[in-house]
Amino acid sequence: MPRDLPVGNGKILINFDKSYGLRDIYYPHVGQENQTIGHLCRFGVWVDGQFAWVGDEWHLERKYMKETLVTDVLLRNETLGLELVCHDLVDYIFDIYLREIHVKDLSGKERNVRLFFHHDFYISENEVGDTAFYDPRTEAVIHYKKNRWFLANCSGTDKWGVERWAVGKKAMDGMEGTWRDAEDGELGGNAIVQGSVDSTVGTSVRVPAHGQAVAHYWIAFGECYEDLVALDKTVKDSGPAYFVPRNQNYWRLWVNPEYLDFQSLPPKIIDLYKRSLLVIRTQVDRGGAIIAANDHDIVQFARDTYSYMWPRDGALVASALTRAGYRDIAHGFYRFCAAVIKKEGYLLHKYNPDKTLASSWHPWLRDGRLDLPIQEDETALVLWSMWQHFRKHRDVEYIRESFESLVQRAADFLCRFRNPETKLPFPSHDLWEERYGVHLFTVASVIGGLKAAASFAHAFGESELHAKYEQTAHEVKEAMLKYMWNEQEQRFCRMATPTENGYEQDMTIDAAMYAVFAFGALPPQDPKVQATMEAIRRRLWVKTDVGGVARYENDYYHQVSQDIENVPGNPWFICTMWLAQYDIASAKSPESLKSALEIMEWVADRALPSGVLAEQVHPYTNEPLSVSPLTWSHATFVMCVSEYLEKRRQLMAEAVFAHTIMPV
Repeated sequence: MPRDLPVGNGKILINFDKSYGLRDIYYPHVGQENQTIGHLCRFGVWVDGQFAWVGDEWHLERKYMKETLVTDVLLRNETLGLELVCHDLVDYIFDIYLREIHVKDLSGKERNVRLFFHHDFYISENEVGDTAFYDPRTEAVIHYKKNRWFLANCSGTDKWGVERWAVGKKAMDGMEGTWRDAEDGELGGNAIVQGSVDSTVGTSVRVPAHGQAVAHYWIAFGECYEDLVALDKTVKDSGPAYFVPRNQNYWRLWVNPEYLDFQSLPPKIIDLYKRSLLVIRTQVDRGGAIIAANDHDIVQFARDTYSYMWPRDGALVASALTRAGYRDIAHGFYRFCAAVIKKEGYLLHKYNPDKTLASSWHPWLRDGRLDLPIQEDETALVLWSMWQHFRKHRDVEYIRESFESLVQRAADFLCRFRNPETKLPFPSHDLWEERYGVHLFTVASVIGGLKAAASFAHAFGESELHAKYEQTAHEVKEAMLKYMWNEQEQRFCRMATPTENGYEQDMTIDAAMYAVFAFGALPPQDPKVQATMEAIRRRLWVKTDVGGVARYENDYYHQVSQDIENVPGNPWFICTMWLAQYDIASAKSPESLKSALEIMEWVADRALPSGVLAEQVHPYTNEPLSVSPLTWSHATFVMCVSEYLEKRRQLMAEAVFAHTIMPV
């Protein structure tokens, strides 16, 4: 079930599902230690002897308050005669999740409404040895194990602190959990339980006929009991109503760091641009890790998650943030890379947010010999991204610190990791994590990375290194043209596999071949680039009412159709936007940007109502598939808008200049 409405502060990340069920609670890192491991934490309402858990029987509208990371969720239940408006947030400083609930009567009579909040914690991602107890000092329920402590509290019309509570056993001996206890409007009030446990707390509000009342619910996160007491006191001293406007103001400031002329872009594109920046922010850990996605349901498909830092994804996201003006977030990512890069100069497959090595399927042994378990583009793209960052921000002192430890170390590795005869890079794994060989995406990334390193060396007066990196980039480019261009097909191959007689070309059309221009290997106007990109557009566009671009021909991942001729694969947001990036890069007039604008509108039309973008969509129904949100999807949209605006300004200026030149 795709996740929606992420809220977070770089240490806590909260995800909801499409039914507004609270599903994921990540703490103390974004993407590390899902304290619910995807189990549902329920929200229920009791009134006039009737009870309903929020879910399918409710009319539901899922949105955010404009330009914020504060939700704006409408819930209506005609049977109960109630309408609820909920605002969820994670405070931008304090480790507090808070929900404000506005309860409105639709029946025309005064009501006493009870609200129930259920917690299905799996502390540190397992249920063994948890404790839950009622704490009379804070009048809250507390869960803990070792140094993970969570306090759940609430306030209603008459009371600060929980009015009703239950702690109990779950998921053993047929016990479903304390949420069942709430369905009669009451809770048992037992004091403490250990082992596999859950809890439910409740508060109540008096709602006048056709009127409204407000309740609040919050969870504080800490490493010990004293942390929770201090945070709970912060909420009570300030008043829970203080936190919604506080966070509204902060995020509106954050997402509008400087004036940006959107040049008459449609409002839906502007809104998605800002929403994408905010969603990206929820996926970035305070330690610098940019996490690919945090939708725990993918475990059901792969028995693993996307909650890792892939250097490639992170580099491209950091580049998008750089273009949008968010220098400090990019700095954190580059510091992360500098901390984990091997002394030999390469980055491994992926990392946990705490900088430890993450799970991997890349083997260290191949054909009886040691083989590096890497995707070489991940090392190269960090260099490319850093140069894009330096070009914009010129932060000399920051780059000076990492020139030798990261830039030079990685560039020297790219120079060494090549076939000495052909000059192409040695084989490694592709960006889709499916094939081993020499990939066009990787080769283009290496060229871009080496050019970036050469530019850094030139900027810092390292003339020998500048010459070395420039020469190596040239050699790799010439090898790419020699071994990866197919004269008969008149386009590049996606992969070349070494053989005794050279390379065997894989001519499958793959959207990732866009990299041949994207990182500066060849200019977008090069006829070879044009031919390759037109092949992608012609073959990979999904020929249904949905449209969009598939990853490659006969893509098996979450495949829903065997009609390969019309549906070569599911449409991916990033692949579709790569076409827009090409159209922007190759545009020669403001009018020729129209196709890129249409693609950006296509993306905006297929976002979830909240503005969240999944990885891919169903080719017949537009339903989100795989993980949601995908950080890379949002970053590519930010990059598209930034590149579009920059190119349009350039082309408009050129048009004005050409019009004003007087004939001699």
